[in-house]
Amino acid sequence: MKNLICLLIAATITLPAYAQKTWSPSRNVEIVVGSAPGGSNDKTARSVEKAIVEAKLIPTSLTVVNRPGGGSTIAFAYVRQKKADPHTLLIGTTALLSNHIVGTSTISYDDFTPIASLFNDYVVFAVNANSPIKTGKDLIAKLKENPQSVSIAFATTLGSHNHIAAGLLAKSVGVNARNLKAIAFKGSAEAITQVMGGHIDLVTTAAGNVASHVAEGRLRVIGVSSPKRFPGALASVPTWKEQGADLVYGGWRAIMAPRDITPQQIAYWESVMRKVTETKEWKEDLERNYWSDDFLGSAQFRKELAKNYTDMKSVLVDIGLAKP
Repeated sequence: MKNLICLLIAATITLPAYAQKTWSPSRNVEIVVGSAPGGSNDKTARSVEKAIVEAKLIPTSLTVVNRPGGGSTIAFAYVRQKKADPHTLLIGTTALLSNHIVGTSTISYDDFTPIASLFNDYVVFAVNANSPIKTGKDLIAKLKENPQSVSIAFATTLGSHNHIAAGLLAKSVGVNARNLKAIAFKGSAEAITQVMGGHIDLVTTAAGNVASHVAEGRLRVIGVSSPKRFPGALASVPTWKEQGADLVYGGWRAIMAPRDITPQQIAYWESVMRKVTETKEWKEDLERNYWSDDFLGSAQFRKELAKNYTDMKSVLVDIGLAKP
């Protein structure tokens, strides 16, 4: 009898630990996006959703939820209030860093749990196909003559990585980035529409957002901030370094979760995201959207976030968007 009681006590003690080790979602999972449908952040969420659903990587349903506005701060605030809830995921972007650095939000990356960085998304500069700006060198000449002569659209807020790319280009050619005519939109799709409609001169955005418009003759990409040329429809577009500007810059897309989820839950989602990046669907989306395959797991990504914050603050101070 004594031995039986001991066994029962041991089983009672170990049950919760066992349950934690085998954690998986028990209800619908939300992937929250801080911008409108159609842009890079939304495409990231839809690609993750598609890979998870088609490969049956989780036992429950999955929903993409768009909460645009405030330079992604509406989405960030929504996920932050879901503390310890592993059924809510966030498409994390550099806005988590830049919004905090420039003072537009008190929310920062340490309000969330890093799960994985999925890829890097290099910025392209695109104009209307009928624009008198034919090349990157044309743009540089106009900016040097009068920075206010070129209206520049981007998502999702002042200080975003798309804005930073424009500022870095200006700085690299001796133009004060504070003098740029910069206009922020809630999503890249809206910014691109404004350029195609002739209302804005230039858009800085992800390559995947403009590739189809380039192929159909509506837009022209005049420069890319990647270290080497893109393949496919953008293969003929020179990098900024080829055009005399020292600019290599992009933004990561990541999966974040609310704070205080358990180590077992972190491990579960990191494993799922690794499997996502191994699927045929995901690899096709990487190629289609010109995404750079740079996966980082939770621990390594956490370290990179701290370094990125310091580096980005230096850039934003340098181009006049933040205080030292």
